[in-house]
Amino acid sequence: MKKQRARDLGIPFEGSPGGFNAITDVMGVMVGYATIIEGDTARTGVTILHPRGRQDYTPVFAGVHSFNGNGEMTGAAWIEEGGFLEGPIGLTNTHSVGIVRDTIIAWQVKNKIQYQPWSLPVVAETADAWLNDMNGFFVKEHHVIAALDSATAGSIEEGNVGGGTGMMCYEFKGGTGTASRKLPEKLGGWTVGALAQTNFGRRHQLTIAGAPVGKHFKDEIPLPSGEEPFKQDDGSLIVIIATDAPLLPHQLKRVARRVSLGMARTGSIGGNGSGDIFLAFSTANPQAARPDDMGISHIDTLSNDHMDPIFAATAYATEEAIVNSMIAAEDMKGHELSVKAIPHDGVIDVLGRYNRLGQ
Repeated sequence: MKKQRARDLGIPFEGSPGGFNAITDVMGVMVGYATIIEGDTARTGVTILHPRGRQDYTPVFAGVHSFNGNGEMTGAAWIEEGGFLEGPIGLTNTHSVGIVRDTIIAWQVKNKIQYQPWSLPVVAETADAWLNDMNGFFVKEHHVIAALDSATAGSIEEGNVGGGTGMMCYEFKGGTGTASRKLPEKLGGWTVGALAQTNFGRRHQLTIAGAPVGKHFKDEIPLPSGEEPFKQDDGSLIVIIATDAPLLPHQLKRVARRVSLGMARTGSIGGNGSGDIFLAFSTANPQAARPDDMGISHIDTLSNDHMDPIFAATAYATEEAIVNSMIAAEDMKGHELSVKAIPHDGVIDVLGRYNRLGQ
């Protein structure tokens, strides 16, 4: 049965989505998963994102922003230095970053699709240690290869899948979520898509469509802290933004910063213990990595004065992707505790009280 998404419940969001309301609305982008749910302790997996599909590894311009750096994103140093992302992106749990990175390199070598003789793959993580035994090292090479090879465009799964399998969000079950925004032609007609791996937030902070939803759900909190504003947020958030707008690396870094605003729209303040690291890339300008005989690259770029719609689309798509990760999630019993999914009927009831449904 098809999982419900936030809009299926009548939750209102700003902006108009693309056809799939997913990061795959950006032409060429493909997403693949390997989900590991075994025994009592394995609740983890891998998410792979191909910026231009499985066969085209022409580099894309990219930018990275660390909102709170209690986490890891390999390959970020070269993106900061060179402005290019050169290969697939991997998302997983904290203790599986190494095997995902190494397997991506081996996969590129085997398929002869390295852009350069060396590879610095981007692999980011969030910690699923409460539902998954991260020290069990359940992610293996074959899981990563399966995610790389199974990636598709179009509609993609959400909730307890891929790298998001064992994650929590606002002390409900979290995981993987996605959304997109399609700008009107008068604003360029560009598409902006977000893919979020959510593992952050305290229950009382949760805000949906402007309503303080979390304050209405005080039962069955897995790691209760009351409403102590200074209780450390131990989770993390990784968001990947894709767009077809012709943006340069410094502009994409500005876009990645706006993910923080989408996160804030769901209630988080970004805790010290949270690894909130965001990456934005553009599929435009494929010729940028192929200079002419004189070493000159010929590129198009959107002027800074026309970037506000991209910024808005980024914040709105991020917000919806985060909420989708919870709406699509299901109850999970795991390594150290059990976590409930956010109750759909309860959300509808609370939003109704605040006159926020279908606004």
